[in-house]
Parts: sequence; structure tokens; C-alpha cells
Amino acid sequence: MSTAAFDTPIDDTGTALAGPWRQPRQMLHAQVYDSHASIHDDATAQKLGFKGGTIEGPTHFSQFAPLCERLWGQQWFETGCLSAHYRSAAYEGEEVQAIVDKPADGVRHISIRMVKRDGTEVLRGSASVGTDAPPSALDQRLTELKPLTDAVILRDITVGMATAPQTVKMDADQHMGELYPFSLADKLKVITEPSPYYHASSPWGRPIIPMEMLSVLFQHVSKQDGLPVRGPAVGLFADQEIRLITGPLFVGESYRIQRKVVALSGSKRTESLWARTEAFDSSGRLVATMLLNSATLKDSYAAYEQEYAELKRGA
Repeated sequence: MSTAAFDTPIDDTGTALAGPWRQPRQMLHAQVYDSHASIHDDATAQKLGFKGGTIEGPTHFSQFAPLCERLWGQQWFETGCLSAHYRSAAYEGEEVQAIVDKPADGVRHISIRMVKRDGTEVLRGSASVGTDAPPSALDQRLTELKPLTDAVILRDITVGMATAPQTVKMDADQHMGELYPFSLADKLKVITEPSPYYHASSPWGRPIIPMEMLSVLFQHVSKQDGLPVRGPAVGLFADQEIRLITGPLFVGESYRIQRKVVALSGSKRTESLWARTEAFDSSGRLVATMLLNSATLKDSYAAYEQEYAELKRGA
């Protein structure tokens, strides 16, 4: 007997599907980033102008899973893609809602968004299935970036830099390190949209890793990459895309990952490193990718003003 992927209540408005209002849990209070607290620590976040420790962006991806599964069924878990530009931070205790546009018959690419009760947009982007889907929201965003100039924190980074391959795995009770001080089992106790597929009852005969936790799987060894980003400094996720190519990915299975710098961009407050992570299974098949814009806050790098001045003098 088949088991339903989710029992999440979904509201069909005719033009869109909307999930229920949820209060995601913040699990990164104890995160250590560059040997210091991160943007998810209340004191650090407030020092940098945020209300408190922020909910990590990919946490929100789980709320879209039931909506996309309603549209595309099992294909969502095998070739699904979520591509999001994070627009405002969410904090523990706030309610947020995931909304996806309904596609015309046969269309496999839609717009998505998440909002707070007051209408503030937390993220917007696209969802799709299939390796031949149209360009994603971040595919499009990459073509519109303003190049980074006068880089300080990222001055030693160049587009095309690649990391050495690393092997990663996520067991159910595995502590995922300083960046992610919890386990998959811990996450599944509080995940906004539980599913039997994340345990034993999946169509693939074994537990699958939720899409939000693929971000953890791919990032938890990122500090060993050796990319010459100057620090210590505080960063945040500004854009993120997770794409399944031959999915799903499984609990307890080893994957080989490699990261490549695909773009550098900047704003008044940040310097951004865009990296694409590729994940391969034991047979060498590409199974998933993640595109991530890690935006480092200039104000969090103590030597920023001094090094910027030196850079301008030497120009």
C-alpha cells in the first residue's frame, strides 16, 4: 500500500496553491562561524542591525515541498528544483506561508514566494521539475548581477576557482559540526512538513534527505574548502538554489562533492561569493547541485575600512 508523502493542508485558490501558516524553528543558536558566533546568534545579529537570530533560509524550503509534490508527484523528489532570492529575514515565532502559482497543463516551471502575516516577502523565486526545465530564478539573476569592484573580503577569490573533492554523508543521528550543531533526527522532530519518506516508508525503500537538509549536507564541510575568503567575518545566505538531477539523496549514503566559484557580486553592505556545489554518487553520477550566494557583511570584518583604504591608495 502506498503512503502519502505529506498530510499538509493545502489551500487551492484557483490560480495558486498556499500552504498553512507555520512557525519555523531556529536551530543555529549555537552555530560557530569563523570561530565566532553567526548571524543566527541573537547578540551577533543585533550588533549587525537585525532584530535577532535569523531563521536560516533553506529551512523555508520544506514548506514548498507539499505544494510541489501536489503539482508533480514523485517527480518532485527525483528532479525537483527550488530557486530562491531571500528578501527579508524571518525570526523564530513569526508565521510564514509558502505560495506557488499553479502551472498550465504540462508546464513544469512556476513562480514561488513566501510571506509573513503583514505581507512582508521573505523570499521569491521559482520551482520546477525535469532536467530540461526553463531557466530558474537564479539562472536569470546570474545574468543580471553587477560585478564586484574594489573587493576587500573577497579580493583573493576569482571566478572559476574550484575546491578539492570531499566526501559527505548524513546519518540520522550524525551531529553535522560547528556550522550545523544538530542532527537529521533533531531536525525531523521540528521540521515544518513531516513526511514518512524521511523515515522508512519511501517509494525508494529507504529514508530520503529533505531538501532543506541537502543544504546542510553540502555545507557542513565548507570550512575545509580552503577558498581564501578574508575573515573573521559574518555571512548570510542571500540566494540559494537546490536542484535534484537524479534524486532523491539518501540518509546514510556517501556522496562526493566539489564546489566552484561561478560569480562575484556586491552591494553597499556586502561582498557576495556565488558557488555551485555538485554532488556525485558512488557510481560517479551527478545527482544534485546547489547554487549559493554567500553574502559577507562588510561591517562584520574588523579590518574592512583599513584594507579598503589601502586598496584605494594602491590603485
